[in-house]
Amino acid sequence: MRYISTRGQAPAQGFADVLLAGLAADGGLYLPESWPAIPAAELRAMRGMRYADLAARIIHPFVGGAIGFEKLATLCDAAWRDFSHPAVCPLSQVDQRTWLLDLTRGPTLAFKDMAMQWLAPLFDHVLAERDARITIIGATSGDTGAAAVAAIAGRDRARIVMLHPEGRVSAVQRRQMTTVLADNVTNLAVAGTFDDCQDLVKAMFADAGLRADLNLSAVNSINWARVVAQVPYYVAAALALGAPDRPVAFSVPTGNFGNVLAGWVAARIGLPVARLIIGSNSNDILTRFLSANDMSLGHVVPTLSPSMDIQVSSNFERLLYVLLGEDAAATARAIQQFRATGRMPVPDAAWRAATRDFAGFALDDAATIATIAGHHRTTGDLIDPHTAIGLAAARARAPVDDSIPVIALATAHPAKFPDAVERAVGIRPALPAHLEDLFDRPERMIRVANDLAAVTHQVRAAVGEIA
Repeated sequence: MRYISTRGQAPAQGFADVLLAGLAADGGLYLPESWPAIPAAELRAMRGMRYADLAARIIHPFVGGAIGFEKLATLCDAAWRDFSHPAVCPLSQVDQRTWLLDLTRGPTLAFKDMAMQWLAPLFDHVLAERDARITIIGATSGDTGAAAVAAIAGRDRARIVMLHPEGRVSAVQRRQMTTVLADNVTNLAVAGTFDDCQDLVKAMFADAGLRADLNLSAVNSINWARVVAQVPYYVAAALALGAPDRPVAFSVPTGNFGNVLAGWVAARIGLPVARLIIGSNSNDILTRFLSANDMSLGHVVPTLSPSMDIQVSSNFERLLYVLLGEDAAATARAIQQFRATGRMPVPDAAWRAATRDFAGFALDDAATIATIAGHHRTTGDLIDPHTAIGLAAARARAPVDDSIPVIALATAHPAKFPDAVERAVGIRPALPAHLEDLFDRPERMIRVANDLAAVTHQVRAAVGEIA
């Protein structure tokens, strides 16, 4: 399996090189040169498998010859072993056709653990084979940073520097990063938005000298390995509800487009996905695109669902490349115009192709609170604001054929956003036992201006401290 850049100016790479590179040298994102296909009979044979075994079978075609199947199976077996539910990501029924896929059973209580707990030992394996070390830099709107820090902390061959927008993540999300005091972890609180943090990370990757000096790598969903690691839970959930002999739909609260892209990948390889529903908050650029071909930047609005407070959805570039007929030059021009003018020109035919696979729905904070309250009233269960958006979108944009079940993704534990949940239902959700002292732990972070030189200086300093 070889991977190519969406912008066409970087050499094709194997899986291990793509893993370590993160972003392509030309600024593009990696995609498979050709897509594997999993036959229906093989999907049927996966029904009832342990999650780790199913994941190894789904991921293996994307790894190619980079890792043998036995080693891959071992990595998968270890990745989700300590999740708090034996099914890893249990599925529960909400109403006649709506289901919740619980992706919150990992150490940091968010869906990012599903990929990160696999990615960290994968890095270890590849780096040990090459006797190499890397510096991971990442941007987070909250959950990616916590999951990445938890997974990478204390590892011998990787340092991690995580940027978060100061004051724009929840207190739980921040402390899950800043109370990890391992020597190989540095947290930078940037005076800006998530989009600013993401731009700073991309700019550092674009600096060839810095990239070579520090052997930079990424754990954001710009890294293809992150996306691949999320595909298995779409397959597992669909099989549980009758796939491949029955189509299913998924509803995904979405900011950076990485999670829902994994569902699209599952469809590309053979899973019968009737629709992928994107749930947005007031930062609704993806919903506006799907409803009216309006891919235009607005100002980032702080909301009760901060992990989705994003205007520039990086992973959309991967879909755009396919929508444009795998024309790398056209993709590069569209992205360049978007960054220059704040508006992306998408041809009508490409937009209509997107709407055949995706639908969008946006909720403001008031509607999010109402959804949390309504779900608690009817089920007795608490959900976080992001999950509430996914659930509301599932009902609003379900396929017309009511025989198709809709699976909404529960992406974070309600205790990560206690203020919003308490506002909705009057109950403040408690953190689980392993995090109950989170607010008593000392914090360590560095506040930094939204300035590339200042951030780069801090990254170099972090590496120098533990070199």
